[in-house]
Amino acid sequence: MNFSNVVGQQGAKAGVLQMWSHNTLPHALLVTGAEGVGGLPFALAFAQYVFCENKTESDSCGKCAGCSKVARLEHADLHLSFPSISHKSNVKPMSRLHMQEFREFVRQSPYGTTYDWLQYINAENKQGNITAEECRDIIEHLYLKAYEGKKKVLIMWRPEYLGKEGNILLKVIEEPPQDTIIIFVAENKEDILATILSRTQEIRLSPISPGDIAEALVMRSLTDPKKASQIAHIAMGSYAEALKLLQHAENDLFPSVKQLFNVVFTNDGVGMSKFAEEWSKTGREQQKNLLHYIIQLMEHAIKARYMPGTAVNLPEAEAEFVTKLANTNVSFEGMGKIIDSLSDTMYFIERNAHGRTQLHALLLRIQYIVLRRKIDV
Repeated sequence: MNFSNVVGQQGAKAGVLQMWSHNTLPHALLVTGAEGVGGLPFALAFAQYVFCENKTESDSCGKCAGCSKVARLEHADLHLSFPSISHKSNVKPMSRLHMQEFREFVRQSPYGTTYDWLQYINAENKQGNITAEECRDIIEHLYLKAYEGKKKVLIMWRPEYLGKEGNILLKVIEEPPQDTIIIFVAENKEDILATILSRTQEIRLSPISPGDIAEALVMRSLTDPKKASQIAHIAMGSYAEALKLLQHAENDLFPSVKQLFNVVFTNDGVGMSKFAEEWSKTGREQQKNLLHYIIQLMEHAIKARYMPGTAVNLPEAEAEFVTKLANTNVSFEGMGKIIDSLSDTMYFIERNAHGRTQLHALLLRIQYIVLRRKIDV
């Protein structure tokens, strides 16, 4: 995993590389960021940089023996710890028992979530853990001499899964063996032991910008630029969410958005009924994608109206539509009510409510809001 393969996060990349080049890297890092922003890929990219034999100022070479071994998660001096389960009652959960599965999981989906990982190892209703036995195993390995990389790197993915057992690691975190780098990768900082937090330096990952998400989707030949832009704005800063949305983004959503607002603003009752019927056949995920996308466009319209001069970061056709929507006579309160109605419809569709009924009711509510009529609940 090169830094160039990590989507966005330019500030975090520059920060950790600067600490490395100035020899001010702390012995224990805490990489924090919401699900899907790339905490694990970031940590793996830095580990690869540490072990790279031909690194530049900005990235590892991706070709040397060190890079190749880290890419396969097989470097002798790279130690990995992550939530695990045991399928046998007399065997404690240990990362090393799932190492081959973890290598394959990361190869297939480096932005995969903890839930995805636990499902991958058939955890079913079991909750993953990082146990006291795992902590003692980590200490034992970190005190061994570096085998081939001159340094040792421990990456612990999701230290939130440590209970009080995490206190076993305090001494090795505070005074690690020589040439040892410890990297914790977390999503919920508040769930980490305070004793661990106080002994680490945080690197905070930001939600990924829509531009960076769209660029990554196109560069990796996952979709075309138009669909990539739509998905990127729906994904809410998560590349993992963008990949999931891509699985259900069957068609260009924008023509349907224009059709929806056209039948509403022209008071076309037959058109509204037809729209609801057609979209009721697309499936829940595609319906949710459409509604989520409309919410994003509505929010851009609010910004365009009340923050004049703010650039609309959308493709030309969508930007023109947003400008027109901002110039309608729908009040600020009305736009808020439309967004609330869209969110409520998503909520009910997620819970298997009848799609056609929900979509038709949504169009009628939006029509009443546009016409400033009172809605009797």
